[in-house]
Amino acid sequence: MARRQWSIAGQLFALQAMVVTLLVLAGAAGAFWLARSDSRQAAQEEVLAVAQTVARSPDVRAALTTADPASILQPYAESTRLATGTDFVVVMAPDRTRFSHPTRELIGQPFVGEIGPALTGHPFTTVNVGTLGESVRAVVPVYDGQRGIVGLVSVGITTRAINRKLLGQLPVLLGVAAPALALAATGSWLLSRRLRRQTHGLGPAQMTRMYEYYDAVLHSVREGLVVLTTDRRVALINDEGRRLLGLDANTPVTDKPVAGIDLPPAVAELLGSQRDARDEPVLAGDRVLVANQRTTRFEGATLGTVLTLRDQTELRTLASELDSVRALTEALQAQTHESANRLHTVLTLVELGRTEEAVRLGTRDLALAQQLTDRVVGAVTEPALAALLLGKSAQAGERGVDLVIEPDCRLDDSPLPTGDLLTVVGNLVDNALEAVAGTPAPRRVRVFVGEVDDELVVRVADSGPGLAPERVADAFRRGWSTKKSAGRGLGLALIGQVVRRHGGSSDVGRSDDGGSVFTVRLPIVGARR
Repeated sequence: MARRQWSIAGQLFALQAMVVTLLVLAGAAGAFWLARSDSRQAAQEEVLAVAQTVARSPDVRAALTTADPASILQPYAESTRLATGTDFVVVMAPDRTRFSHPTRELIGQPFVGEIGPALTGHPFTTVNVGTLGESVRAVVPVYDGQRGIVGLVSVGITTRAINRKLLGQLPVLLGVAAPALALAATGSWLLSRRLRRQTHGLGPAQMTRMYEYYDAVLHSVREGLVVLTTDRRVALINDEGRRLLGLDANTPVTDKPVAGIDLPPAVAELLGSQRDARDEPVLAGDRVLVANQRTTRFEGATLGTVLTLRDQTELRTLASELDSVRALTEALQAQTHESANRLHTVLTLVELGRTEEAVRLGTRDLALAQQLTDRVVGAVTEPALAALLLGKSAQAGERGVDLVIEPDCRLDDSPLPTGDLLTVVGNLVDNALEAVAGTPAPRRVRVFVGEVDDELVVRVADSGPGLAPERVADAFRRGWSTKKSAGRGLGLALIGQVVRRHGGSSDVGRSDDGGSVFTVRLPIVGARR
C-alpha cells in the first residue's frame, strides 16, 4: 500500500500549529515564571515590612526587658501573624531563644536559620528551611534606647503559601493563553485551507515533479504556446512560440499586455478577438501558421485564453506544388481521353476511306499542341517552370480558358530558387484561372515571365471582373482573398513572403481585357545572391 503523502497545506498547518503551540506554551511558562518571581519578591517585601514594624513596636522592646517575655510577646506575635497573613512571627533573644512561635511547643527553643547580618544591625531577607518548611523570611534587629540590640524579629511566609497564591492566578493565565492558542490555530487552519485550494491538495514532491515535467514539456514541445490571463496579459509563452512569433529569447514578455508586444498583425488580431479558433491559418512574417485558440475554464471560472501555433509554411508550399501536379495530372488524363477519342475518330475516317479528312484532323491537333509546347519551351529554359506552364495550359484548356504566353516572354536562367519561382507563377496563374471561371467567353489569361531592367518580372493578367479600386490596396496583404471560405487567400500570402524575402515589390492593376493584372518584381542581383 502506497504511503499517503501530506499536502503542502497539511504540512504547513501542522508546522504552524506546532510552532504556535510552542510559542504559547513558552509564553505561558515565561509568564508563570515571572509571576512566581514577582510573588517571591512581593513576599520578601511584605515580611520585611512586617518584621520592621514589629521590631519598632515599644511593646516589643518593653517585653524583651521583662522576666517572662514570652507571656507578652506570644499573644502579640500571633495577633500580628493573623492580621498580616504571614505564616510565622518569631521574636527571639540575640542567642536565638524563641519568645513566640505558631507552635507553642517550640517556644524557648533555638531559632533555626541565619541571623548573622541582623546581629550586626543589618536587616535582611532570605529563603531558609525551618520547622514549618521552606519559607521566605526577614530578620530585623530590635534596639533599646541606647541603640543596643536586645532581640530579633523574624517574619516569614512559607513557599507552599506562595505557590498556593500563585496557583490561584493560574486560571487567569490559562484563560489568556487558551484563547490565544485557539485564535492562532484558527488562523493557521484558515490559511492552510486557502493554500489547499490554491495548490489543489498537492504535496511538495508532487508539485516539484509537476514543475519539472511542465518545464520540460514547454521547452521540448514542437508547437508554439501562448497563454493569456483574463485581463489580456501574457501569462506564459514557450520557446517555440517565441521563435514562430519572432520574439527575442531575452525580451521579457511575461505579465505584459498583448497590445504592448510587437506581434504579427494576424496573431495580435486573433489574440485580441478572444474568439475560439480551430486550425485557422495566420501569417507571421514569412511563416504560415495554423492557430488554435480556446478559452480555458476551471470549475466554472474563466482562467484566460490558450493559443497554440504550428508552423505549416513548408507544408503549404508543398501543398501548393502538389495541387499544381494534381491539376497537371488531371489535365493529362483529360488529354489522354480526348486524344483517344480523336484517335478513334481518325481511325474511323480512315476506315471509311476519308483519309484526307483524317490527315487534316490529326495534323491540326498535333500542330496546335506542338505550337504551344514549342512556344513555352523556346521561351522558358527553366524545366520546372516550363512544365508548370504546360500543365497550367492543359488545365486552362479543360476549363475553357485560353492561356496565352506573351510573345516577349523569355527566361533563360532563373535568378530565383525553383520553389520560389513556382510559388509566384503557379499561385498567380491559379488565381487568374479562378477569377475568369464562370465569366462569359472569351476567357483569357496572359502570362509574362522575363528579365526587365535588372529585375525578374512576373505578370499575369486575366479577363475576369477585376478588382474594385477600394480593394486593390488589400491584395498581397495578410492572406487576402476574394473567396469567403475559411483558410483561403494563402496563395497571395505565399507570394508576399517570396517578395519580402528577396526585397521585391508587387502591385495590382487593370488589364487590357478589363480584368486584373498582378505584377511581381524581384531584383535579379539580390535574388541570385
